[in-house]
Amino acid sequence: MKRLAMAVAVLLLAGCSSPSEKIAGEVVSCESILSSATENSIMLDCLDGTDGASINGIKGPAIINVWGSWCGPCKEEMPILRSFYEKAQDNLALIGVDVEEASIEDGRKFVKNNGITWPNLYDADGESRAYFGMGVPVTWFIAADGSVAYKHIGVIKSEKELISMTSKYLGVKL
Repeated sequence: MKRLAMAVAVLLLAGCSSPSEKIAGEVVSCESILSSATENSIMLDCLDGTDGASINGIKGPAIINVWGSWCGPCKEEMPILRSFYEKAQDNLALIGVDVEEASIEDGRKFVKNNGITWPNLYDADGESRAYFGMGVPVTWFIAADGSVAYKHIGVIKSEKELISMTSKYLGVKL
């Protein structure tokens, strides 16, 4: 009887656990990024190894999320960004900027392991600090004319929060 009770308990506990679903990401091209270079442009390469874009020349509506594979809080907000992007990709651009990596491969692995499917620029030399400043995660909201509409410092805590900021600062309703 004890064995039967134990077996039932194990089955019930196993049935209640949710499998950790891993969603594969993809290192995608940055050719979709709308950007114009000027004399003072900060040019970053694409994480896929191709030509990137002028980070301070990006045209919106766009959201730029600055992250690093070594950043725990950056990893925390990726499921939120992933879910948001599924809904928003036809209305605005989502662009990642990978900073302060030991190697480009670390960033590529992070993209693949965290289900990222939007373009990501790669800042190998810390050039973007002049534009973004220090620290991650930071999320920038870029208006259609390329101006910075809002800068969110720290972790985005929910998709609802991200949708609200997108509506408020970019006028994009989801």
